[in-house]
Amino acid sequence: MHLKHALKLYLLLCLLLFSLVACNLVPTTSTSGTPGNTSTATTTQPSDQGTPQLNTWYRGAPGVEVRYEDWKSPGNNEDTVTIVRFDLRHISLSVAYQPAQPLSMSEWMRKEHATTIINGGYFDNQNIATALVISNGQSFGTSYNGFGGMLSVDNQGHIDLRSLSERPYDPNNEQLQQATQSSPMLILHGKTTQFNANAAGSRRSIAAIDKQGRLLFIASPGTAFSLGELEDLLVGSDLSIDRALNLDGGASTGLYVNAGSQQVAIDSITDLPLVIVVKTK
Repeated sequence: MHLKHALKLYLLLCLLLFSLVACNLVPTTSTSGTPGNTSTATTTQPSDQGTPQLNTWYRGAPGVEVRYEDWKSPGNNEDTVTIVRFDLRHISLSVAYQPAQPLSMSEWMRKEHATTIINGGYFDNQNIATALVISNGQSFGTSYNGFGGMLSVDNQGHIDLRSLSERPYDPNNEQLQQATQSSPMLILHGKTTQFNANAAGSRRSIAAIDKQGRLLFIASPGTAFSLGELEDLLVGSDLSIDRALNLDGGASTGLYVNAGSQQVAIDSITDLPLVIVVKTK
């Protein structure tokens, strides 16, 4: 009887040991790295070995955050866009312009020692800007009149984005240190604007100011969205955009970020004579 009891006890111990081993062999699951997670929390590093989650702000240098989103239009055009958001208290902005020697995005980054660079406004086949450019206080070209918008920095270092039809540029009463103009304004006072544009999709670059006064650069590197689709996506997003200006797109679209752990490299197809430069203070 004692032998039979001991055998039962031995078998129970074996079953318990097997169960514990089996638990360790079953893989654990986690949703923290699932693409498409709608969390808007800010973190410093991607949680899954360098592959960033969507819809999450990643903190880079002070005052600089990066986010990735999948945007899909009602026409089923889709692209992964990159969004860089800046706290204006921590950055300076300038406009670099050299039509005689256009550069690639990486060359501009090295030349300017920048935190972030995005392409600026339109230019012609001779690399001359088609609108007003002000670079370090020196003016080039002529302002758009009655349309478009302008990203600028005044003598006090204040960064502004405005509609030129709502607030025309007045060279006699404004002292600007930096400026680039482009067209069209996509968002004004949080609402879409009216403009004439074809329905073709293209690479897109955008400068925007949100309702909290932060500056945003947005790049869509795929040939996915028309300008009409783009403004609807901007208004429908959770980015709280107050005003947004379409920059030169197509072959010019480019966005580079070198902000601590956050690195972005979206190359323009063509070399650029005109870029917007952000540096952290």
